[in-house]
Amino acid sequence: MISGTNDTKFVQVREAFASSFADGLEHGAAMAIVLDGKLVVDLWGGYADKAKKSPWTRDTIVNVWSATKGVLATAVAMVVEQGKLAYEQPIADVWPEFAANGKGHITLNHVLSHTSGVNGADVPINDEQLRSWRPYVDALAAMKPNWVPGEHCAYHALSYGHLAGETLRRAVGKTVGAFVRENISGPLGVDFFVGVPESQDYRCAEMIEGPGCNDWLQQVLSSPFPQGCMNPTPMATSPNRRAWRAAEIPGANGHGDAVSLATIYGNICSRNSTLLTDAAREQASRMRFRGMDESFSAPTTWGAGFRLEDETYGKKASAGTIGHGGWGGTIAFGDPQAGLGFAYVTNNMLGFDAVDPRRERVIAEMYNVLSP
Repeated sequence: MISGTNDTKFVQVREAFASSFADGLEHGAAMAIVLDGKLVVDLWGGYADKAKKSPWTRDTIVNVWSATKGVLATAVAMVVEQGKLAYEQPIADVWPEFAANGKGHITLNHVLSHTSGVNGADVPINDEQLRSWRPYVDALAAMKPNWVPGEHCAYHALSYGHLAGETLRRAVGKTVGAFVRENISGPLGVDFFVGVPESQDYRCAEMIEGPGCNDWLQQVLSSPFPQGCMNPTPMATSPNRRAWRAAEIPGANGHGDAVSLATIYGNICSRNSTLLTDAAREQASRMRFRGMDESFSAPTTWGAGFRLEDETYGKKASAGTIGHGGWGGTIAFGDPQAGLGFAYVTNNMLGFDAVDPRRERVIAEMYNVLSP
């Protein structure tokens, strides 16, 4: 049973969303489309828990994993537009300790395009130290890069959030969670958290480790630069613990619903954005890297923290489309040519060799409406 609303022209999108539950691919999920500032699709279905005792509701929020990186990229773009940071600026300008061991010339562009060489700590870091912020941040600041910055691209699975997040904190005096709450989620009136208040814990969906879920993780760990998923190695079910939800891990533990992510991208990709000017969005969307991501042995293109030219956005997405996916099935992106914000979130963490059919179906039907 699919719940929610959709404009009549998006009936086929609703049917495509329902098909993933009918064929057993989906357990609990939600999707949303914002078009020219208007919420035109707001759907959800399935269950928020593995035992199927708690139906997914309009209030359910879920860990969106690396889709959090796109929200952090938005926050960084806002601070850059305010003139408090610059993409070409060495991080050590605002975080002097980071200059240790030859890192004084590493810029925000390096971090946001996963080319900094600081893709993971070089000393043992446990889950508690990651959650506590400072132990992990201090380890990253002290280390020597794992490669000459700019010479390789390897996914910064966890370090991305702490590197960009600490740089933002030094520049504005606020943690990522506080900045997002005060400058993005609050003004837009959406539920997206980096650090879930205990009062909202009851809304969190239980993450389910499904078939193929860890394939990408094993690929990173066997790559030339495995540090991105070491010290610590992320676990699919970590978000089911209160300690994970409460922490600020802005590369991986944002919690929200589909409406929140679609609204954020819909705003920054609209003609009347309240978050970023067109010039600021275009600056953040400029290509920083195009080539091989050596964590996955796959081609990739990065803007300032946003994925560009990504096949998961669909064949009809415009060249200016920006966004980010999340482990197991979540995807969120914005298409400025269409004035579009889209998000699909799920608690059923699956792995696919190609594009995830759950979101591929609804994205294809969405663009059939927008550009038949």
